[in-house]
Amino acid sequence: MHGIVVDWIAHNAQNRPDDLAMIELPSGRKESYGEMHDRVGRVASWLMELGVNKGDRVGVLALNSIDTIDIVFATWRIGAVHLALNFRLTSSELDYIIGNSEPDVLIYDGELKNTVDSLTVNIPHVFETTGVGGESVFESAIAVQTPIIEMTDLHPDDQCMLMYSSGTTGLPKGVIITHKMMLFAQYNAASSMYCSQDMVSLAVMPLFHIGGLQVFTCPALFSGGTAVITRSFDPGLTLEAISDPELSVTHFLGVPAIFNALRDHPANKDADFSRLKVCLAGAETVPEALVTWWYERGVVIQEGYGMTENTASCCVLGYEDVPSKVGSAGKPLRHTQLKVVKEDGKEAASGESGEIWTRGPVVTPGYWRRPDANEETFVEGWLRTGDIGSIDEQGFVYVEDRLKDMYISGGENVYPAEVENILYQLEDIREVAVIGVPSERWGEIGCAVVALQEGSALTREFIIEYCKNKLARFKQPERVVFVDALPRNATGKVLKFELRKSVKL
Repeated sequence: MHGIVVDWIAHNAQNRPDDLAMIELPSGRKESYGEMHDRVGRVASWLMELGVNKGDRVGVLALNSIDTIDIVFATWRIGAVHLALNFRLTSSELDYIIGNSEPDVLIYDGELKNTVDSLTVNIPHVFETTGVGGESVFESAIAVQTPIIEMTDLHPDDQCMLMYSSGTTGLPKGVIITHKMMLFAQYNAASSMYCSQDMVSLAVMPLFHIGGLQVFTCPALFSGGTAVITRSFDPGLTLEAISDPELSVTHFLGVPAIFNALRDHPANKDADFSRLKVCLAGAETVPEALVTWWYERGVVIQEGYGMTENTASCCVLGYEDVPSKVGSAGKPLRHTQLKVVKEDGKEAASGESGEIWTRGPVVTPGYWRRPDANEETFVEGWLRTGDIGSIDEQGFVYVEDRLKDMYISGGENVYPAEVENILYQLEDIREVAVIGVPSERWGEIGCAVVALQEGSALTREFIIEYCKNKLARFKQPERVVFVDALPRNATGKVLKFELRKSVKL
């Protein structure tokens, strides 16, 4: 069964070598499929020269760039594993992930040098790139290589990526992603989201996220279309790119915070959205008022539902179901099964709430070196998502709440336990609970509900400042509310749903 994983880039280079594979904004770098095939081959050759073998991890810590995508496909070509690292994390947060995943190589963006210099874990090979094609150790190293043009024999169940998502205990979990998962995610995208060789995707979400990578950069490169990549999200540049008839962007993903920023930018009134075919919003429920505003502006925002564990390929609301079914995450994609399970283990009837479970070829086989998490998360091949939802009589899925306490800020998952562990380092804090509260800009932001030791004069400002060097920006609580005591049930568990209702901001 070996040798049946196809090299997407080699295939497209053979069939359409002069077609544009990638365009990088604002640097202006471009790669045709022929050029990408060659560059991917040279990166692959360099990695092998460094001693990278099948199954070894190659870490990338960088803002969005053509480099990241070239490295992804180079690791796949030699059977290695792309380790996607979140550049928003602090060095101490990255220390754990890198220590757990043990990459042989780390390639980092020059802008993140201070973070890399602060790492304490050992990495055999570390290299810097500019991320915009400028002179660097990375560019010099690959320039002299003879490209590897053929992919090593791989099985669909072989691992191709490792992406970390935070755990409820505060320790991140590495999600194993296989070649089969990626392949069926492309099939799902092609069958439901008009992904074809004519598509032009625009990536403003970070490529270390399954969302930024799979929706829609990978579908574009799988099908022979063009992937446009921005360094990071900039509302003015994004509106300019979408309006540009030469780029002709057809596919776009954003979180509600991104659509808010695009709505509020002064260039919106003159922007041209007429070439967009699929405009997807994900990571959190999209406010109805926001969808309505864009609908009246001529843009149909379809809500999607997915997670790293199912390759961001679970549900999508159909184009024709907006705005009539706004609030729904749509229906399961072609190669994804979904059901809602009640607390007693029985499947919920139409309209009944329960935990959303998914299974199929897009679902991860498990977590990296975490048998405990696997046992907790998987039941007879089904992935327990941790989300509460329901399915109506027409088969539309509604995501209602999160079973666990996670909240999403600007598209990033935040697990309160991790933030609470940091805050409990302050002796003046007797007890603390962190919850997500609504934010027009970010969807949700963190609010620390704090009960102080008797006589303490600890201030809100001190608490917020304390978190700054210990947590990534999106995890830092923006609000602090002081209470006499946290509400708890009979067994002592903090009633966070009560806090969300009672906290006065």
